[in-house]
This record gives sequence, C-alpha cells and structure tokens, in this order.
Amino acid sequence: MDTTKDFKMDEIQAIEARHSVRRFTKKPVEGSVRKQLEDAVCQANEEAGLHIQLVCDEPNAFTSLLARYGKFDKVENYIALVGPKSRDLDELCGYFGERLVLLAQRLGLNTCWVGGTFSRRKTACEIAKGEKLVAVIALGYGISDGVSSKSKMLSELCNTHGLAMPDWFKRGMEAAMLAPTALNQQHFIFTLGRDREEVICQSTGGPFSNVDLGIVEYHFEVASGHKVSGSAVERLRSRG
Repeated sequence: MDTTKDFKMDEIQAIEARHSVRRFTKKPVEGSVRKQLEDAVCQANEEAGLHIQLVCDEPNAFTSLLARYGKFDKVENYIALVGPKSRDLDELCGYFGERLVLLAQRLGLNTCWVGGTFSRRKTACEIAKGEKLVAVIALGYGISDGVSSKSKMLSELCNTHGLAMPDWFKRGMEAAMLAPTALNQQHFIFTLGRDREEVICQSTGGPFSNVDLGIVEYHFEVASGHKVSGSAVERLRSRG
C-alpha cells in the first residue's frame, strides 16, 4: 500500500503547524491513517520498551467532569502512554509520544496532550503489573486547527555561556519553543557546552515537567540535527 499520499507536510512543518485541539468532529480515524499510527506505536514500543496503545472509537475516558472542565468535546480516540515504572518513564513517554503527535499532524489529524483532565479509571488501555499510565494524547479531526500559545523569550530558555549561538542550536531552540508543555509552563532550559557541540536539557520543575522534557528534546533534535546529551533517550540508546 502506498501511504505517502497521506502525509500533508514534513516533520518540521508539523512542528510549526501543530496546536492543541480539544474539540473534535465525529469523523473516525480509520484506513491507512489508522494503520500508520498503529505501526508507529508498535515501533515506538519496540525502540523504547514502552507499552503505548492507540485506542479508537472509545469515548468513556473523556465523559467525566474533569474532561468537561478541560473543555474537551467528542474525544473518542487517544494514545495511552503506558510503560514500566522507572526514573526515565515520563521523559521517554514525552519523547516518543511527541513523535507520534507529529506523525498525527502530518496525517491531517489534530491532537492534545492530556495529563489530568480525563478519567484514568475509564481509560481503555492495558496496564500490566509494574506499569504506569503517564498521560494520554487526544486525537482526531478537530473542528479547528487550534491557535498558537504565548512563549517565553528564547533567552529565558537557553544558556550559551555567552558564546555566539550556532545556527543549528538556534533552529533547535525555535522548535523547542513551539513544543507543547503542561499549562504552557515551559519549565526547561537548554545549555550549549563550551565546546559549542554538546547540548543538555534540564527541567526547572513543575507538574509533568519530565514529560515536557522529552517533548522539547524531540523537537530540538528534529530541528537541529544534534542529539541531547544526558537525556533518557541517550541512556536508552547506550543500552541498546
């Protein structure tokens, strides 16, 4: 099956176009679009040792008072971010979850990261012993494409030790600034090494900040072409 026609944009364009959407139409996620999402979920699980699950045609997780408080409407499809409990779980879910978010955007879908305003008890996913449900990603065909969120200044989100900022680092930072974070808190800082090559990213605290860390690291790596040192994904790579 030729699925290339399903892509509406490349990954950088998806970073620029993607905004959080909480209200969806009843149009089902099906056919090659659903198949590509399922395949991508399987690949993420294989790479990261996670138990991420795509759930379709299931409205119960978003029928609670919490969901109404979060202004969600007609959410019947979502990605459940599940994995074995570990110090790296939240960050890995952020990294690989955002990879799936950008794929969904490229396929013409809309998404929203959801940490608390859904029913964990009613979420239709399998959570094995020793595993944890970190968050979900609502997805589907939105009634709009969402709007941009206000961002902190670039200088507030990075430290270059006074060195001139390389073009690749600036590209990475601009993409990181567009990343979704809990409550739009942007509690992260990227530091450029004095060798102008190494990059590290650290959380500055706040709810779901380690999930956010994985999300912004993925954006940075996609746009800059440079890996983030000391990250959960680097530790994962070093083990495999």
